[in-house]
Amino acid sequence: MSAGPALHRATYADLEAVPPHLVAEIVDGVLETHPRPSPRHATAANLLGFEVTGPFQRGRGGPGGWVFMVEPEVHLGADVVVPDIAGWRSDRLPTAPQTAYVETAPDWVCEIVSPSTERLDRGPKRRIYAESRVPHLWLLDPRSRVLEAFANAGDQWLLLATIEPGEDVRVAPFDAVSFPLDGLFPFDEPTPQKPSDEA
Repeated sequence: MSAGPALHRATYADLEAVPPHLVAEIVDGVLETHPRPSPRHATAANLLGFEVTGPFQRGRGGPGGWVFMVEPEVHLGADVVVPDIAGWRSDRLPTAPQTAYVETAPDWVCEIVSPSTERLDRGPKRRIYAESRVPHLWLLDPRSRVLEAFANAGDQWLLLATIEPGEDVRVAPFDAVSFPLDGLFPFDEPTPQKPSDEA
């Protein structure tokens, strides 16, 4: 019985050859491409970046001490991933890398889940982040308007919180400041306020 053809492992040259209108990653040796984010996806990523950058990078109303990047190319061993937003504690990334990519694993990653990325975000990329000892992972789904926050516990993810429409986000590693989840979705109607228990 003859063996099948050897699996071609994607190279960085394969990634560089992908047209610029696509996002390209190398995940478990496979070149993965998907379209640029939809307006709802891009807006949610931008607004979430705004919410964490002020207090946690610039120290405006919060502790500072972080650096954030939108869609950075991050090299984690043989894998090349492009999280929607990533954050590093300043002492772990004190200067800008001299390359077009970052080789230091982030301290926090947020993936904006979409139909074209959900398989990767919830599957192999989540495993790669855990194995690379990324301490915190958030998965934000603009379709359901739900945020799931995880902490790395021995290379596996522990669900810390599931934040739903109408609720505030205050969860590690950014639990020093809160913001309304609904504010990340300006194209949607605000969630009706729950009736007060007061007479």
